[in-house]
Amino acid sequence: MPFGLKKIDYELVTLLNDDVDTPTDLIGAKMVPILKKNDGSVMAESLEIVRYLDESSGDGAALAESANRQDLQNWMDNAGLNPLTMPRWVQAPLLEFATPGSGAYFTEKKEAGIGPFREHLDNSAALKSELNGKLQTLGTLIKAPDAVNGELSYDDILLFGHLRGITIIGGLDYPATVRDYLDTMSGQSGVPLYDAIAID
Repeated sequence: MPFGLKKIDYELVTLLNDDVDTPTDLIGAKMVPILKKNDGSVMAESLEIVRYLDESSGDGAALAESANRQDLQNWMDNAGLNPLTMPRWVQAPLLEFATPGSGAYFTEKKEAGIGPFREHLDNSAALKSELNGKLQTLGTLIKAPDAVNGELSYDDILLFGHLRGITIIGGLDYPATVRDYLDTMSGQSGVPLYDAIAID
C-alpha cells in the first residue's frame, strides 16, 4: 500500500506460509512483511516500514499522523473478522498457500486460536449477518472515499488493511460509503481486492 501511494517502484516476493527459514534468516523470526532495501539491509514491523517509506522516498503525498480516533480503533478491535476470513484465505488461489503444506500449516496454526475452520464456514450466514451490521456502523465513520479522516493518514493504512481482507468473503452487503472507500483506496494504492476470488 505505501509503495503504491508513494509511487515507489518495488519487487514483491511472496513467501509460502510454511516457509520459516527465509524470514528467520532475514530478521530472526517468522514474520512478514519484510522490507529489503537497495543496500541489502532489512527491516520488519509494518508501520515502521510504512514510516520509513513515507519519510525517505517517493513522489506521493505524505501521510498525516493517526487521528487516534477511538471510534475507529474500537471498530477494528471488535470487527471479529478472523472466523470469516481465515477459512476462506486458505481456500483461495493465493500464492502463500500454493502448496498443500503451506495451507495445512496455516490451518493448524490458526485453528488453535479460533477453532475449526469447518465450523466457522458452516456458521457463515450468522457471521455474515453480524458483520453486515458492523459494516453499517463503519459506514458512518468514513469521512471521504479517499481518506477515512478526510486526509490520507496512517489510519488509512490500518483500516484498508482490515477491509481488504474481508473482500475474500462473498455475499456481504457493503454500505455505499464502505464500498466507495474500498474501491478508491485500492485504486490509489494499486493493491487489488479479493472480490474476483471471493468465497461464499
